[in-house]
Amino acid sequence: MKRVVLIAHDNLKSEMVEWAKCHEAKLSTFELYATGTTGQKIQESTQLKLTRYKSGPLGGDQQIGAAIAEGRMDTVIFFWDPLAPHPHDVDVKALLRIAVVYNIPLACNKATADLLILSL
Repeated sequence: MKRVVLIAHDNLKSEMVEWAKCHEAKLSTFELYATGTTGQKIQESTQLKLTRYKSGPLGGDQQIGAAIAEGRMDTVIFFWDPLAPHPHDVDVKALLRIAVVYNIPLACNKATADLLILSL
């Protein structure tokens, strides 16, 4: 079973929730993981079951990066806002870098997430 991570920056969480609702049937076939608040919002709005890590600023991005390095994740869907300042920007960039280093499919916006989810 594919292991998919769902992450969204604060001002993109509602977009992530709507995206998850639109793809709920397909997402339900995967083992899902998310950072804390993103996961909570998805759980409140869908029937999807997922494992939640800590919130990104509290170490969730680093936890997911470690899981990627350990071979425990297959895909990352991260609705990332490159224009907004983030206090944990170093962690975000490290997560994006580790996904690339380990050749993990990575979608950073809705258009790419749509293509990626349909190909899994």
